[in-house]
Amino acid sequence: MANRANFKSMSTSTADDWKIIIGEQMKFIQKLPDRVLTHLRLLDGDYGGFPIDRLQHSLQTATLAQHGGENEEYIICALLHDIGDTLGSLNHPDVAAAILKPFVSEANHWMIQHHGIFQGYHFFEHIGLNPDMREQFRESPYFERTARFCEIYDNPAFDTDMKTLSLDEFEPMLRRVFAEPKNTIYRTALE
Repeated sequence: MANRANFKSMSTSTADDWKIIIGEQMKFIQKLPDRVLTHLRLLDGDYGGFPIDRLQHSLQTATLAQHGGENEEYIICALLHDIGDTLGSLNHPDVAAAILKPFVSEANHWMIQHHGIFQGYHFFEHIGLNPDMREQFRESPYFERTARFCEIYDNPAFDTDMKTLSLDEFEPMLRRVFAEPKNTIYRTALE
């Protein structure tokens, strides 16, 4: 059995309790890339009516970003942008953004959090929504970045003939991006 703290409420915990908890949490955090990869694999075979399954769409988006010369952090954002489809079917960008937030820049986080509305520019008219819904964010410093992500990486990534890199090929990159949290209140405690 793993080490466990011994308290009934956090207000009665001690520094020794938290040494145990942080030690166990560090082991858990180190396995986050494995859990993310497992969750990405859940998208395999899930077509949802699209021409390709959600995993292939994610791989195509990341492959296009890599071929477009984007950095590793951006490419991993492209890979994970729709990871929330399974559990956040009505708010998938929020789920992806929550997973990525500790590991990516503010610009990349904003891009992923808002990509759903920006992608709507390309199809909302077909489902009775305003394709210009993204205009509410026009003043954001990340507007053009997000529009570009959708235009050249997310939007064209439904190609049944496109050759993509495999999830295994992206794994080392994902592990590097997830190796060092940048944006977390726990950063000091984890060091």
